[in-house]
Amino acid sequence: MYWVKYFVRWHDLRHPKNLGGPEVGRFLIMLAADRRVSPSTHKQALSALLFLYRHVLGQELPWMAQLQRPPARKRIPAVLSHSEVHRLLDAMQGQPPCWLACSMAPACG
Repeated sequence: MYWVKYFVRWHDLRHPKNLGGPEVGRFLIMLAADRRVSPSTHKQALSALLFLYRHVLGQELPWMAQLQRPPARKRIPAVLSHSEVHRLLDAMQGQPPCWLACSMAPACG
């Protein structure tokens, strides 16, 4: 609901059935470029508009296939493997304050 309301308001309260691919595209570009939303938020907005046009307004959307979807963010692993921890500690060898704290951190959970 939020994304549909935002879409309509962003287009000066024009009815979505009077808007088409270019307007949806500009809205999605605005979200990515100006508002800098995350890729998952961008996909959520796109899905909301797809649902609106397909299921509420009953319109097929040949232009939706042409819209660019943002790439998924590459996630950094939250936990290091044993070999990664050993390599990290080996690289820090000779750095007295850092090395001691970092060598104890994995054992602390």
